Amino acid sequence: MMMTAEWKITIHKKVASKNAVMFEGMPGIGNVGKIAADVLAEQLKAVCVATFFSYCLPNSVFVQEDNTVELPKIDLYYKKVKGRDFFFLLGDVQPMKEEDNYMFTEAVLKTAKSFKIKEVIGLGGIGLQEEPMDSQVYCIGNDKAFAKTFEKLGANTKLYGVVGPIMGVTGLLLGLSANYGMKSAALLAETYAGPMHIGLQEARGLMKMLIKRYRLGVNLDRYEKDISRLETELKPKARQQELIEQEQEGHHHDTSYIG
Repeated sequence: MMMTAEWKITIHKKVASKNAVMFEGMPGIGNVGKIAADVLAEQLKAVCVATFFSYCLPNSVFVQEDNTVELPKIDLYYKKVKGRDFFFLLGDVQPMKEEDNYMFTEAVLKTAKSFKIKEVIGLGGIGLQEEPMDSQVYCIGNDKAFAKTFEKLGANTKLYGVVGPIMGVTGLLLGLSANYGMKSAALLAETYAGPMHIGLQEARGLMKMLIKRYRLGVNLDRYEKDISRLETELKPKARQQELIEQEQEGHHHDTSYIG
């Protein structure tokens, strides 16, 4: 177990990884980043290696389908694919207050460094006033050459003037990761900024790009067939997430971004 000023990090399994990649998929607009990371981790059968806990997380529990309850959780999952190490930062919520968000991101990066993670990919959404017919994926990074590798796969790297500030964990990972010797990029898919919108179609674009870039070997045929079912399953939890966010003091979504 490791401790930071505000976060308790429980290491469930030690991994002898090197030159690893971490994908971050936390709740945000359309939940596109969360959906993409969750689906990839599930299909690759990634295992939980670390859990992050803090009293700054929302003072609430999620109601489960079987009528039990569960505290909000943020976990780090791991899977080796074709000889390369991959980690997935997955969570039900992300800290909403500025200081808490900084403390959490620092805790994540310290943990990532201990697992020899060298690349960090944040996944999120750009909120639009209407549902996009053909969602475009944008990319920005802390290293121009690194971001260019995604441009070659079809990502648009011309973000200046398109979005406002990139907030939350996705933005802070971009801003702080260089301090830990890590290259980072954010892949942001256009999605509808409506409060109950579930960006399943838009998340597919993020997954396709990651599968191709990192040769993950994931087949999305089953995902395509299950989109209607997934939307039905995800809407209740999305509603709970929305209510939690509304309770956070002074927190409002900026539909010009994010994450």
